[in-house]
Amino acid sequence: MKERILIIEDDEAIVRVLRRSLAYEGYTVDAAFDGETGLSLARDSRPDLVVLDWMLPGMDGLEVCQRLRGVGNVPILMLTAKDTIQDRVQGLDAGADDYMVKPFQLDELLARVRALLRRTQPERIPVLTFDDLSLDTATRLASRKGRVISLTAKEYDLLELFLRHPRQVLPREMIFDRVWGYDFGGESNVLDVYIRYLRQKLETADESRLIHTVRGVGYVLRDSD
Repeated sequence: MKERILIIEDDEAIVRVLRRSLAYEGYTVDAAFDGETGLSLARDSRPDLVVLDWMLPGMDGLEVCQRLRGVGNVPILMLTAKDTIQDRVQGLDAGADDYMVKPFQLDELLARVRALLRRTQPERIPVLTFDDLSLDTATRLASRKGRVISLTAKEYDLLELFLRHPRQVLPREMIFDRVWGYDFGGESNVLDVYIRYLRQKLETADESRLIHTVRGVGYVLRDSD
């Protein structure tokens, strides 16, 4: 399973470089351009690592770091132009696991990301949950109310994507890109077929619907109305 990395950084040029480089290394990458959005994304998508800028609009990186640390142990790499020893101490005391100063060498950043992920591997929680649905990423089995649900490879990838983005409307194009790795085109109904397969497996015991259609856009994992 690909590790998920969240970038919280307001410099769009840096985000583009990091997103491209991390994706090339095989990571799944999300990005936010301000602290509040980043904090919300971190809570919803449960990233495996956060690359965090200090000087952000609104809520600054120190506060984001402290709040993230208050609710979990996700590794945090602080990436900032603030370069004094006192700045480093303040960032690490706020809960950052590592600290890099801009401008930075991309190879070194990637090496630090790998090191942090190795260091925290045993601590990661492999079970994703929403409402009464859970997905064990170690066994690749889903369950609802204790009922075990066996999934095919594509059904698993699709359900994992929804569980990592709960309550977010996922456009069809984005789902194709993340699950199949390319765009099938607007005429393909393969996504609708797999959504139907998933619904049949998730709702066999008259459970409420969790994967909902957003007409003209895509699908969303949310509670039933």
